Amino acid sequence: MLMELTCTIKDSKYPPSVSLIAGGIAGGVEAAATGSVGKDGVRFLSFDMIKNAFADPETGTLTPARNLLAGMASGVVASIFAVTPTERIKTAMIDDARNAKRFHSTFNAAQMIFREHGVTGLYRGFAGTTLKQASATAFRMGTYNILKDFEKSRKIEQSTTTNFANGSVAGVVTTYATQPFDTIKTRSQSAAGASTVDAFRSILADDGVRGFWRGTTMRLGRTIFSGGILFTVYEQVAAIIHPMLRR
Repeated sequence: MLMELTCTIKDSKYPPSVSLIAGGIAGGVEAAATGSVGKDGVRFLSFDMIKNAFADPETGTLTPARNLLAGMASGVVASIFAVTPTERIKTAMIDDARNAKRFHSTFNAAQMIFREHGVTGLYRGFAGTTLKQASATAFRMGTYNILKDFEKSRKIEQSTTTNFANGSVAGVVTTYATQPFDTIKTRSQSAAGASTVDAFRSILADDGVRGFWRGTTMRLGRTIFSGGILFTVYEQVAAIIHPMLRR
């Protein structure tokens, strides 16, 4: 799909500036897709390891607080090993397409950023990204496992339907809990030179407290289904892999 988009851009009748911007966005999508795969892989793997360390040795379950803490820790791990570098590359490629137009591919962008700024260049914005990932993963993974442990204690059978429902509920909780972070980030990026504090103040002044949850309904449509699908697939894959790892 990405190759088809690239070919379309190259053969396009649109001006070079439009084609280059579209190319940058396509490259940004490639980096985002890579980050998404890496993020989910690292997040679930680290969460399982942390969850096992925190679990009650007799019941194998965690308290709600430990579930949230395990999710938060796995979010930090995902930010370090996958999310921050790929988000940095994605943003750099989209910005580059509008200005210097130096990057030719995701790999080329990563090389140039590393060559010019070192490892720290790939981790620009680490603090903000990690805070967002830690909070989102804490609520998403924590909520899902709280529901799952509750169902196990009530002898409710775990099925595809149950997994999907739990994942969808986790998506709803995550959306409402983290929407203010996304709203502030969007306002900050759209206002030239606006800081996080300025964005916070302008949202509060324009729309009051409710303004921080603007756009929640649209985001819910995505997170309900993505959460359900993500955890359903996770449980299916885990059922195959876990017995293999115990051998």
